[in-house]
Amino acid sequence: MGMDAVYARRMPAWEASPLAGRIVRLEPLAESHADGLWSAAQDARTWTWMNVRRPETRAAFDELVRTALAGAAAGVEIPFATIALEDGRPVGSSRFLALRPEHRSVEIGWTWLEPAAWGTGANVEAKLLMLEHAFEAWGCRRVELKTDALNTRSRGALEALGARFEGIHRKHMLVRGGESRDSAWYAILDDDWPAVATSLRARVAARLGGNTQRLPSL
Repeated sequence: MGMDAVYARRMPAWEASPLAGRIVRLEPLAESHADGLWSAAQDARTWTWMNVRRPETRAAFDELVRTALAGAAAGVEIPFATIALEDGRPVGSSRFLALRPEHRSVEIGWTWLEPAAWGTGANVEAKLLMLEHAFEAWGCRRVELKTDALNTRSRGALEALGARFEGIHRKHMLVRGGESRDSAWYAILDDDWPAVATSLRARVAARLGGNTQRLPSL
């Protein structure tokens, strides 16, 4: 057995935990979220840059939920429902992907929010909660994020988070039934995290009216 395999066996598995902020709460995805998420997913703008075509029927949407839950059961991803604390309603979803505890590395992706939640601080706080958990609970060295190279809105948001652009993977994926996608890769390292955390906490505090108290991780 190679040393990487021996080391991997010593690492604890990463499991889903609720992540609570003051704008949103991230709950481990469950079938009980499907109704609310289906309602949140109705605006076509939500699906413009997703890897899959917009699900036109509830059955197609439920299949996406089942696929995410199967990935969670298999231990290959950790999906969340994003819940707005203002009214307790699901407004989107995000996931930990590419779980590599043996390398203390993870990816954040499959993120979407209904357009009504854009610009509310929901995305910033959701990313803050996930990054806090990755760096401070799991001890990650690296958190990766990627998006379609043509998605200028997403790329601007990632750069505003403090993620560093690392390059374009050309013809990286086939998406939405066969479209070729170049992916823009970004990452935040543990060395970057203190400055990124300060910036994100300040942005959330500004949205909440200036309260700079540290957000809870759990």
